[in-house]
Amino acid sequence: MALATTFCRAGLGMEAPPVTVEVHLANGLPAFHIVGLAEKAVQESRERVRGAIINAGFEFPARRITVNLAPADLPKEGGRFDLPIALGILAASGQLPTELPGNMELLGELALSGAVQPVSGVLPAVMAASQAGKALLLPTGNLDEASLVSGARLHPVSHLLEAVAHLSGETPIPPHQRTAPLEPDYTGLPDLAEVKGQHQAKRALLVAAAGGHNLLFSGPPGSGKSMLASRLPSILPPLTDVEALEQAAIASIAGLPFRAESWRIRPYRSPHHTASAVALVGGGSSPRPGEISLAHHGILFLDELPEFPRHVLEVLREPLENGRITISRASGKVEYPARFQLVAAMNPCPCGHLGDPAGQCHCSAEQVARYQSRISGPLLDRIDIRVQVPAQPATVLLEAGGPPEISSREARRQVLAAHQRQLNRQGCHNAALENRELEQWCALGSAEKAFLAKAMETLGLSARGYHRVLRVARTIADLAGEERIGLPHLSEAIGYRRLAVASFSSSSTTPSAAPR
Repeated sequence: MALATTFCRAGLGMEAPPVTVEVHLANGLPAFHIVGLAEKAVQESRERVRGAIINAGFEFPARRITVNLAPADLPKEGGRFDLPIALGILAASGQLPTELPGNMELLGELALSGAVQPVSGVLPAVMAASQAGKALLLPTGNLDEASLVSGARLHPVSHLLEAVAHLSGETPIPPHQRTAPLEPDYTGLPDLAEVKGQHQAKRALLVAAAGGHNLLFSGPPGSGKSMLASRLPSILPPLTDVEALEQAAIASIAGLPFRAESWRIRPYRSPHHTASAVALVGGGSSPRPGEISLAHHGILFLDELPEFPRHVLEVLREPLENGRITISRASGKVEYPARFQLVAAMNPCPCGHLGDPAGQCHCSAEQVARYQSRISGPLLDRIDIRVQVPAQPATVLLEAGGPPEISSREARRQVLAAHQRQLNRQGCHNAALENRELEQWCALGSAEKAFLAKAMETLGLSARGYHRVLRVARTIADLAGEERIGLPHLSEAIGYRRLAVASFSSSSTTPSAAPR
């Protein structure tokens, strides 16, 4: 009898718990069994491993083979266990040193030719192995994203023969040296200067970017709502290394390819309005991250907001408050981060022309009310800034000698300055301030308190609305470089709050804004 042990990592949400792969060869009729709560893709590794070992020129033992993936109660899925199983069989059959290094973990899917294929969810495994002080033998195809983890000892292999030569000491693979950290590249993003006019909407976009606030655009078709939203990533501060690594780990779990050009650029997700609740928040029999987690530290843009089924929109309420989503199944529960910035766009009525001076809208009051009621009050209450995007006259679009439009570069400079003030003062952006912190960082004078109390009474603001007005006013003050919140800042913040869905009855309705 022969026994060999290798080490790997499973995938469980954002975690990568260790898995011990025990391979036992015994006398008896030839058989190949894998135990340890292995799902179908893991069970199918028997044929991949057999073909890879034979085609790599090794002998596949004609004995009773038992592979145990421990711990037994941890679900195992995917092809990541192919490489440790194959090397365990070679070690147990005497074709490799029986004592494989215990300080090295293995990860990789095998092709029938013996080539080592990349796997999804490699970043959590690399981070966990690095924290445990272990080296990692992994597919060359995963090297780019794996090398993002500082301090990780990585040995890339592209074929089973390379892995055998490394472990036997014939041709050791030197640890991969991490290159210089990638810098964010904004050159490929659309520029804000391409949007003609819409100065009020641009101002709202600037405020939302500076403080991380949720934003709703309303206006007729073709007025530029989606165009404005798509420019938001180009004016947002770059991700920190920690944020970028966390976001890249989520993308890795979802099986998205790593793109170096988007490193440290905040993600922008724009699901279609036919998306299901599971697609939005994540789920499935083996829970995977949804759009809100893929938008972590970035933007979730919902175009044609009222066209989303109401029950789909309602699932956003909890992650908007908590910044995470917990998916529970009979086999256990998985938690994914989901701290995203919600940006939405909608038409004011079914035809989109409500309040048009030319009288193009023929929707009845009942149709308008039914259309707008698809967005619930509790969800709308969580949107900090609501701004109207009216149709632009031809003179604005054709004007060539007017004042230059603000560019993304200039807008980003203002946003970065305001963002840095927030970090220096409180350690987070204003939208992330807890209610108990508002009293300290958003203190008001007597005149400002009286003004806000009157606005709350007039507009019927909820307690959540009150807190969100304070956060937006704090951001407006930061953009102006002011230490304290003044009446102009409060006035502009309340103006953004005043434009509720029910007030989209006239294209001339605009929120009052402070002088700039």
